[in-house]
Amino acid sequence: MRKKISIIGAGFVGSTTAHWCAAAELGDTVLLDIVEGIPQGKGLDLYQAGPIMGFDARITGTNDYADTANSDVIVVTSGAPRKPGMSREDLIKVNADITRDCISKAAPLSPNAVIIMVNNPLDAMTYVAAEVSGFPKERVMGQAGVLDSARYRTFIAMETGVSVEDIQAMLMGGHGDEMVPLPRFSTIGGIPVTEFIPKERLDAIVERTRKGGGEIVNLLKTGSAYYAPAAATAQMVEAVLKDKKRLIPVSAYLTGQYGLSDIYFGVPVILGAGGIEKIIELPLNEEEMALLKKSADAVRSTIEILKTL
Repeated sequence: MRKKISIIGAGFVGSTTAHWCAAAELGDTVLLDIVEGIPQGKGLDLYQAGPIMGFDARITGTNDYADTANSDVIVVTSGAPRKPGMSREDLIKVNADITRDCISKAAPLSPNAVIIMVNNPLDAMTYVAAEVSGFPKERVMGQAGVLDSARYRTFIAMETGVSVEDIQAMLMGGHGDEMVPLPRFSTIGGIPVTEFIPKERLDAIVERTRKGGGEIVNLLKTGSAYYAPAAATAQMVEAVLKDKKRLIPVSAYLTGQYGLSDIYFGVPVILGAGGIEKIIELPLNEEEMALLKKSADAVRSTIEILKTL
């Protein structure tokens, strides 16, 4: 029997995640949205690409959570963008309400699933998902580090002219401006990236990585990134469904690692069939640890806002 993936939210990120998962034949996919016709139309369109691209995965579009029952992985992309005049607190409340609604309906139908959160603010929404689902924390995680490290690797490849396949890059922390790239743990063909790129250029690449999502928003004018976020999500889905034991950065629940507790935060983990099977603690120096604590403070402040709503 094929694995089952349910993607909640049939916008650009959700539907493109379904595309990547189907093309890789990771399993049958349910695409759910509250808007009548959108998931059904996108799902049917993608299903009809199977004979051309050679994949046998079944894609079902629906507005009914019952169709998500017995999923192996649940991906949540549903969320509202920040609108003019909307405060940060307003956005947090809107997306927290959306997340609570999605998880409260999907989780009871798939009690053994792994939940991957993609909506923003990412670390806080993952915290909400864990709270509402009641799932073991290792089966609830957020997708951010895979995307951010992909952007980092892309910019390093652009700078050096080397294949992205030979670039390994690690970063930690909150998604976006709060991320903490780690050049000391980034390599090209096993050689430290610092041997290829001078510090001032590497600092510029780090800064561009932090602003990576905003750069795309500014270019698009009326939307945000979806190809790379969806590909990053599909990589996490693959790691779980194929038990690949990938060492990748995800937003994970910490219980004392890096001196942090009761927080979802981007750290390197081993990701496999059991979800987050191990959190890797890197030997950070004082400067790296200071940046990590600053990032954690920013994430924690968002979680504290959540608790007052």
